[in-house]
Amino acid sequence: MARPSRDLAAAERFSVDGLGLDVLWRTTDRVPGEHDLLMVGPPHASWHFELTHDPEHPLDPTPTVDDLFVVHLGAPVDEALIARLSATGGTVVPAHNPYWDEHGVTITDPDGYRLVLCCRTWGRRTQG
Repeated sequence: MARPSRDLAAAERFSVDGLGLDVLWRTTDRVPGEHDLLMVGPPHASWHFELTHDPEHPLDPTPTVDDLFVVHLGAPVDEALIARLSATGGTVVPAHNPYWDEHGVTITDPDGYRLVLCCRTWGRRTQG
């Protein structure tokens, strides 16, 4: 998944210091005509976020209330995690879909995208 960011440093603080993801890669030099890039995710996982910023033609992120990144924790949401996310630029908000308030906590990131920390597990169900 790739998303634009107004401020890659703020996005990194939220994703790494708050959520606990790792920096997998980032641009280190400003190259005219190219985007700055920050890739975050769990080490050795099969997914990551790409957060981009084009200083020459910046995009303002335009998240909706239903643009969600859902993390299924399989346990109650730890208050310390909520505190870390809040301290790194997140804001706890009511969910647009009440399901998420019933089963977790919704937090906006510094760009306004919504992270849902869900206490439920997720997995494939087999029909039998």
